Amino acid sequence: MAVQAEMVNIGSAPQLPAYLAQPEGTGPFPAVIVIFEAFGLNENIKDITRRFAQAGFVGLAPDLYYPEQERVVPYGDMQKVFALANTLPDDRALADIGRTIQYLKQQPHVKGNAIGVTGFCMGGRLAFLTACVHASDIAAAVPFYGGGIGGPGRFSGQTMVPLDLAEKIRCPMIVNYGEKDAFIPLEEVRKVESRLAQLGKRAEVRVYPGADHGYMCSDRASYHPEAAKDSWDRMIALFRQHLQ
Repeated sequence: MAVQAEMVNIGSAPQLPAYLAQPEGTGPFPAVIVIFEAFGLNENIKDITRRFAQAGFVGLAPDLYYPEQERVVPYGDMQKVFALANTLPDDRALADIGRTIQYLKQQPHVKGNAIGVTGFCMGGRLAFLTACVHASDIAAAVPFYGGGIGGPGRFSGQTMVPLDLAEKIRCPMIVNYGEKDAFIPLEEVRKVESRLAQLGKRAEVRVYPGADHGYMCSDRASYHPEAAKDSWDRMIALFRQHLQ
C-alpha cells in the first residue's frame, strides 16, 4: 500500500514535532501512536510508523525530546542515552501524548474513536501508562519490553509506577517481553501478568523464548526476526480487531 509520510507540528507553543505516516486516500483510518525507545525518534521508529501506514493505519510518532538540542542518540552510546532520557519526566510525556491523541481526533482522515498505542523500551512503559492515564481515548495497547512497569523506573523523570495505575486500563492489551532481557527480570514480568489478571484486564503477557531487549529493532544486535514477526503480526491483528 502506498503511503505518505512527513514531519508535522502539533498544537501551539511549544509545538510538538511528530512523524506522520498515512495510507493514500481520504479514510477515515484507525490510528496508532508510536512511542520511541530511549534513543529518540530515529529511522527505526520512523520505519515502524510507515509500516503501520502500509497496514492501513495512520501512524504518528511524537518527538517527546523536542525541548532538547540533540534528540537522537546512536545505539550503544549509553552515557548519552541516559542523559537524554533523564530529561523526560512522566508528567510532560503523558501531557504531550495527550496532545498527540487530540491532534489525531481532530484529523478528518482519522477515526477518532479508533486510536491505539504502542511503544518500545522506555516507550513501552509510556505506552502502558498511556493506556492508564488516557484510558478513555485508547482502544488497544501493545507495549514492548517496557522496563519499570512493575517497579521503579531507570530514569530520573520516571516518577509514576505504571502497575499502580493499571486498574484504570479499559482496553485490550498485549504486553511483550524477551526471555533473555537482562533489564527486565522475569519476576517483574510475572508481577505484571499477575496484577493484570487479578484486575480482570483483557491483557495477554507474552515472553518470547530466546529474545533479548530490543528484539523488534533490525538495527540492533539483539534483533530476533522470529519474535519480531510474530509479535508484529499479533499486534496488527489486535489493532484490526479493536480499531476497525
